[in-house]
Amino acid sequence: MPQMSKVELYAAIRRDHRGGMSMRELERKHGVTWRTVRKALDSSWPEPRKKLPPRATTLDPYKAVIDEILRADLDAPRKQRHTVTRIFHRLVEEHGADVSYGVVRYYVAGRKPEILVESGKAPLEAFVPQTHLPGHEAEVDFGDVTVRLAGELVTCYLFSFRLSYSGRAVHRVFASCGQEAFFEGHVHALRTLGGVPRTKVRYDNLKAAVARVLGQSRGRLEADRWIAFRSHFVDVPVSSRSV
Repeated sequence: MPQMSKVELYAAIRRDHRGGMSMRELERKHGVTWRTVRKALDSSWPEPRKKLPPRATTLDPYKAVIDEILRADLDAPRKQRHTVTRIFHRLVEEHGADVSYGVVRYYVAGRKPEILVESGKAPLEAFVPQTHLPGHEAEVDFGDVTVRLAGELVTCYLFSFRLSYSGRAVHRVFASCGQEAFFEGHVHALRTLGGVPRTKVRYDNLKAAVARVLGQSRGRLEADRWIAFRSHFVDVPVSSRSV
């Protein structure tokens, strides 16, 4: 099981505190000090810590070469695609690389699914329930829309938040499709509707909230700012049909 990030830890502490846990109970459950609990309750966003520069590796000069091989393999017949061993030998023989097989294998294992997603060839999965309970679920879409502004056609971005049961919706148009607009659209919608859906919010496009798509499984590694934002609004679960 992957280690919980600090933002996720803060969100869990805040959620348990809303459930009635005392400070001491929170310390014991999450294995942290009272200072950490206090900081989590005071803010959903952890204090920034100093970033260390990325460590250089012997493989760095050859990562672009590996990426090119993996992209070419996408259109190659199955039997002609490169194994990790073949990639390793090509680096050594054609580029004089002084790298270990293990380093190459580790990089290929992580990079290959990412290239598959970047190419748009990863398998897609979708499931949309057909029944909904009142106040339990909502759907969000955030896409471009063309409007006539001062006599000229301009591309803007329409944020739409729709309750699944009643169909009541809140819309807002932005000049940008950035994360700030994505968050502002949520704040406006939740204030207008007077609350947060009880169980789930579904998204047609979750780019502003996802840091990385996890390979062919299409799992999502959520952005820290999105986790903190959800924690502030009582941790409503989200699901995404596409990214």
